[in-house]
Amino acid sequence: MDGLFGAHWATWAAVAGSGVFHGANPAMGWLFATALGLQRGSRAALLLALPPIALGHAASILLFTSSTAALGAQLPAGALHCGLGALLIGWAAWQHVYAHKHRARVGMTVGFAGLAAWSALMATVHGAGLMLMPAMLPLCGGGSAAAANPLEISFAFTVLHTLTTLATTAAIALLAYEYLGLGVLRRGWINFDWLWRGALVATGTLMIATA
Repeated sequence: MDGLFGAHWATWAAVAGSGVFHGANPAMGWLFATALGLQRGSRAALLLALPPIALGHAASILLFTSSTAALGAQLPAGALHCGLGALLIGWAAWQHVYAHKHRARVGMTVGFAGLAAWSALMATVHGAGLMLMPAMLPLCGGGSAAAANPLEISFAFTVLHTLTTLATTAAIALLAYEYLGLGVLRRGWINFDWLWRGALVATGTLMIATA
């Protein structure tokens, strides 16, 4: 595993970087955690919301990365690249047309299991795991040494990505709770929906171009 990490350091850096990107997206959980803390007037409520949010996100990521690991070991690289690229672009189109009509909403009294389920659903609907699937291919296909252990690679991806997502989510949630408040979203927060869809389309286009 150490040799694999060294040989594919750029891939692992991309996994960590995507965790920062996901953690900064309000839809991935920091907005809900901050709102929960402010509504209850408790930093502890905010912090207690983070583990189930991270667990749900990890479950969604593991589902997609393990699927990619299995497919990468079985299918030709060219067909997999084209299929995955088309899926990413199609998912972005679905997001643009339909996602706003199917927002998952939970109340401020949601428990651990409900919050974890909400987080998993939001990550899945947004295609969070899809964005990691291209990074899996160099490690799980084409005769890679990692192909013999696809689940091990998938688990490592999930752990690294989830830790960076959790760290980013916690940092932004605490910053908003302690200093900025949710008004920062009205004053100058970037439109993550458009940025997210753009990232899906760009990644999908790159996958097809490199097939």
